[in-house]
Amino acid sequence: MRKIIFGIVIALVVVYGVRYLQGINQSEKELSEATSMIEKEVRQTGRLVVTEGTFAQVFTYENSKKFYIDVLSAKKKALVVINAKATVSYDLRQLSTAIDKESKTITITHIPEAIIDINPDIEYYDVTQDYLNQFNSDDYNSIKKRVNALIMEKVKKSGLERNAKNRLISELSSIFLLTKSLGWTLKYNEEIIKEEEDFKEIAF
Repeated sequence: MRKIIFGIVIALVVVYGVRYLQGINQSEKELSEATSMIEKEVRQTGRLVVTEGTFAQVFTYENSKKFYIDVLSAKKKALVVINAKATVSYDLRQLSTAIDKESKTITITHIPEAIIDINPDIEYYDVTQDYLNQFNSDDYNSIKKRVNALIMEKVKKSGLERNAKNRLISELSSIFLLTKSLGWTLKYNEEIIKEEEDFKEIAF
């Protein structure tokens, strides 16, 4: 009788032991699968998020040189017409994250700054220049520098950067939705992201 009871106890221990080990393996498998899905989602957000705008500007460029103790002067002048494309982007390949499997937490440690690119198409009209003061590379470089400054000012005053940030938030929200569906926690530095709206409160 004792042998039978002992055999039953051994059998129960073996059965529950096997089930326990299977449960651990299953849990580890699910954790690995969840981690892989999150890592894949982070990699997929590595594309550029771009907002593009078109800007126009017209200004007059003038330059004057004086000769012979300021008795004579030579002038040059041009009407400059600019049509420029400006893009605001985030290179999310520079997005840095840290994954903690034990606490099931993914932390965004670095969000790259916005990149503003300006590509101007510059045309010159009503060009006048004296023989002693003609257009040269210094003039064109000065004009291009002024054009970039003017268009940058227009970009700053437009909604282009705000639109680009909204696109960025949309990309980051996809990470949040995945982590939430898997029962993970998403943080930006030390701040826990509880809702998609929380991204709008982050200063970046």
